[in-house]
Amino acid sequence: MEDILPSTEDSAQRPDHVAWVQEQWARERPDLDTSPMGVIGRLHRLADLLHDRLRPVFEAAGISDGEFDALAALRRSGEPFELTPSELAATTMITSGAVTKRVDRLVAAGLVTRTVASHDGRVRHVALTAAGRQLVDRVVEQHYANEERLLEIFSPAERDQLVQLLGRWTRHLQDWPPGRGTRAT
Repeated sequence: MEDILPSTEDSAQRPDHVAWVQEQWARERPDLDTSPMGVIGRLHRLADLLHDRLRPVFEAAGISDGEFDALAALRRSGEPFELTPSELAATTMITSGAVTKRVDRLVAAGLVTRTVASHDGRVRHVALTAAGRQLVDRVVEQHYANEERLLEIFSPAERDQLVQLLGRWTRHLQDWPPGRGTRAT
């Protein structure tokens, strides 16, 4: 069978998986413009590859990447390193149900506390414990060192350009469809 798998030649010289798929489509459906796949497909593959390379740092610390995200959100919130579950959901971009599960695991591990607000019994606060702060401070250093290794292929100028392009694209998609939220008067 022809072109079933990408070749195993040197990774710097061979086309990546997305290029291989695009070549197949070009052969089978030359009428299709597969150039968007060149960007979107690579971003999907990169997200998976990055997740696979980021996760071991958290696993070595005995937490998941989602738990790290919650701990980091609490830590970067500043003294007293405390947020409500809804604030935690907003800063980590996850659902309140997911926050509850993460917080439950972190409480059980002794890394955060959950308390009832004195002014309103319906309001809960999630706060880092001393152990949680020590853990997140240690892991965040390892995490950033790992991210640095993952980006070492790029020069500082390339990183800046990538940040600008991805930021522009993110802002555009957050406002999608264009004009969302505006009303005709």
